[in-house]
Amino acid sequence: MISYIFPFLSLILVVVFIHEYGHYYFAKKYGVGVTDFSIGFGKEIFGWYDKSGTRWKICWIPLGGYVKFFGDRNVFSQADQEKIIEKYNEEDRQKLFILKPLYQRVLIVFGGPLANFLLALLIFFSIYTFIGKDFTPAVINEVQKDSPAMVGGLKQNDIILEIDGNKVKSIMDVSKYITMSTSDFIDFKVKRSEVEFLLKIKPDMILGEDNLGNKINKRIVGIKLGAYNNEINHIKLSPIKAIYYAAHEIYYVSVSSLKYIGGMIIGKADTSQLGGPIRIAKISGQVAEFGVLAFISMMAYISISLGLVNLFPIPMLDGGHLMFYAFEKVLGRPLSQKTQEGFFRIGLFLLISLMFFTTLNDLKDLGLF
Repeated sequence: MISYIFPFLSLILVVVFIHEYGHYYFAKKYGVGVTDFSIGFGKEIFGWYDKSGTRWKICWIPLGGYVKFFGDRNVFSQADQEKIIEKYNEEDRQKLFILKPLYQRVLIVFGGPLANFLLALLIFFSIYTFIGKDFTPAVINEVQKDSPAMVGGLKQNDIILEIDGNKVKSIMDVSKYITMSTSDFIDFKVKRSEVEFLLKIKPDMILGEDNLGNKINKRIVGIKLGAYNNEINHIKLSPIKAIYYAAHEIYYVSVSSLKYIGGMIIGKADTSQLGGPIRIAKISGQVAEFGVLAFISMMAYISISLGLVNLFPIPMLDGGHLMFYAFEKVLGRPLSQKTQEGFFRIGLFLLISLMFFTTLNDLKDLGLF
């Protein structure tokens, strides 16, 4: 586990910094004072002041970060503006977050998740432009006897065109789409002797290992794949195509993640695969052993996840603040402090429950529970 610490810290440092810098950028753009820019929580390890008076610091608990705005002394300050305003002169009021127009506050809060999505876009764009993307068509070389694939009608030499409506542009897409599916049946669109067929395959769920050797519940259909005409098609993309495929990857990961979370809520998705910081540390260390490319690819996926989760309408997350601003827009005033306190208690309970559940999964994954 010691060998996993440095890759994990590197990943968290970059992804969290980018997220918080998104908040910081829009705050500075709209003249909001920023007193603290912290990576991590708890006691400060080291830090410095910039010329505007912002304290940039690294703290001991590397599980997130925060940007603290001038005058923002409690999470309910939006509801008691008059008390806050009385404490500051006209010059300082210009730096108060709570006095900014609603659209500016929305952009400042949304800036964190937006920065995470842009980081992922930049990583995928760079990979597709300078290293390339695989476009090798996926052909079924073998259908295992009595497997779900055989029962469902898949045959040797079928070319896989789509899975669950997602176009299969390379061999690598097949396992990704099968893994991310949450339905009882997986829709396969294949081409056989120039004729297209749409087949429904009911996968088996087995306990297996991923490419890193971690125990996971895998969806298996029972096929072995090969390259069409045994030719690998790996090409570097033009900037326009690279942006398109990078944006599409972010869209697919986001939508699939939401479907997966929805599946867990209704009891159809496997909750044992939901992990927390310990599992991220383990996997980041394992992925780092495969090289820089694999590691920065994982960083892109983690960045998408961080941006997406922070948009959930849960108080204490960015999405919770955006939810409050939506109420403010509709009602014409901020929610009362009492109402906000009620929401925050619910949000705190949900986050603590989630942390407990993911930590329990992480300990089971390590064989410690």
